[in-house]
Order: sequence, then C-alpha cells, then structure tokens
Amino acid sequence: MPKATPIKLDEAFSTLSFLSGRTPETTDEEAKDAFAMLSEFSNGGVYIGHYDGYSEWERHSHGDELVQVLGGETTLVLLIDGEEQPKLLSAGQLLVVPKGVWHRFESPKGVKVMTITPQPTDHRVDFPLDD
Repeated sequence: MPKATPIKLDEAFSTLSFLSGRTPETTDEEAKDAFAMLSEFSNGGVYIGHYDGYSEWERHSHGDELVQVLGGETTLVLLIDGEEQPKLLSAGQLLVVPKGVWHRFESPKGVKVMTITPQPTDHRVDFPLDD
C-alpha cells in the first residue's frame, strides 16, 4: 500500500534557493536549486518554485495544470485562440490551466508557487505561432 506522508510547505521552501532574474533562456541547471518536486501525483507531480523574472512558454498535453501562488505574485499569461490572456495571481489565489494551453509566468516582483503539473511538458522560448 502506498505511504501517505504530510508535506510541510514552509520546510520544503526552506530547502530552495531564490532564483533572481529568471528568463526564458534560464537553463534547468541554473534553476535547479529554486524548484523541487514534492510528490508524484497522478500522471505528473506536485512542484514548488521560488524566483523572480519570466519563464518560457510551456504546455501540458496530458491534463490540466493547477497553479497556486503561495507568496508574492505572478501574471500567468495564457495563449488562447492566438491571443495572450494575462491573469494576475497573488498569494492565496489559484488558477487551472486547461490541457494543451500554452502559458508562461511573468513574476518581476518574485513569487512562491506550487503547481500540480501533468507530464510531459512542452517548452518553447519563442512565441508558439504554429501550435
């Protein structure tokens, strides 16, 4: 039988390093200490991150993604029908990104975020024109 273990978010965040100045070109190696997988979940996992800056575009073809802001704020930009739709999220707010929707994070003031993210994830630095 699987083991269910409570996760203390404050303790999990205390193990991360703050990533300052994230850009779409930031490598996984440069960002690795600012993100962590807390648990497997369904067809993906529960992840946390702590950074400021801007992410690349991403999408998840195998399910919706839940994004919850735990500290700071972010603008989650969704690409729907070829148009960018910004959604400002602050601490205590969450948003479900529908399956297959390209999205990115704009977090110039800093954010602590938790996501439940299906895998695999597609990433793009450039605006996704052809998808």
